[in-house]
Amino acid sequence: MPRMATSSSAAGAEAPPADSGWIEKYLEYVRVERRLSARTLELYSYHLKELAANAAEAKLPLDRVQTAHVRRWMAQLHGSGREPRGIALVLSCWRSFYRWLGHEKLIGFNPVQDVHAPKADRPLPKALGVDDAVRLAELHDTEADPWTETRDRAIVEVLYGCGLRVSELTGLDARASQTARGWIDMDAHEASVLGKGSKRRMVPVGSKAIEALAAWLAVREDGLATAAAQARDPADARALFIGRHGARFSAHAVWKMLKARSVRAGLAATVHPHMLRHSFASHVLQSSSDLRAVQELLGHANITTTQVYTRLDFQHLAKAYDAAHPRARAMPERGAASRSATSAPPAVEDDEDPR
Repeated sequence: MPRMATSSSAAGAEAPPADSGWIEKYLEYVRVERRLSARTLELYSYHLKELAANAAEAKLPLDRVQTAHVRRWMAQLHGSGREPRGIALVLSCWRSFYRWLGHEKLIGFNPVQDVHAPKADRPLPKALGVDDAVRLAELHDTEADPWTETRDRAIVEVLYGCGLRVSELTGLDARASQTARGWIDMDAHEASVLGKGSKRRMVPVGSKAIEALAAWLAVREDGLATAAAQARDPADARALFIGRHGARFSAHAVWKMLKARSVRAGLAATVHPHMLRHSFASHVLQSSSDLRAVQELLGHANITTTQVYTRLDFQHLAKAYDAAHPRARAMPERGAASRSATSAPPAVEDDEDPR
């Protein structure tokens, strides 16, 4: 086994001098080479600071951390109430960091390699039913500002009709260009988007979304506050979806809009952008049963990520079976046949979790 680098022990909460720059260099590496999003970089930075703090408390330089230390720190996270999925993300970050250190020949082994997070049930994605999704898309609030209402309807139609991530939606420009992260070809009914890992894909755009976009593009520049619009950033001026002051519509603004719009539509669920992406995938899969096509439309690198929608589709089918098939219902108890015909039927013993 190669000899590990040496460094002095940590004091207090500060990182050891010999490895004080490792985390910053690694974050720069994943930003440039792996092109991670700003949000992912923020999470990586947070998790690696946790690692450095744990190592400093144990008076260990980062290159002297052992598997036993990592296991103890994971047990502490679990004991503090951190969810298994959150622990898995922390481990993934640490594992990748130590893998990079090994590649740079700064350590001789990866102490996180054989550490695994506690098992957790994988929750099914929350998707709207077809009727609720259509109700949200077709909502026309006559009391709302017409300019805002036109924009918001177009956003809902694109999210639900194309299955885009919210970052892909907000990255769309009004016109195609060399610098655009994404755009919509109105004539070809196609959207070009830049997904995770800077991978570009083409997504078909339905006729309802095209109609809503055409209506929005017709009024897009009319409702702007003139002074603010003239001073806006050129990148904002190219954005497809903008606010009153001409700034590119943010992911947070989309979340707020959908939350309010779902209430006005009378939906029981509070809708968020990814719920519309889940609804898109679920409804396409229910109609086509083509998992590979859904994978390509969503831009998933791995088919296993898309397979969760088969479980959601099965849940939908199981509910339909339980509601319609006479053999899905529980048989009446012995002696129940002697009850009068007007007595209440036995309760249906459906399994609420068809998994």
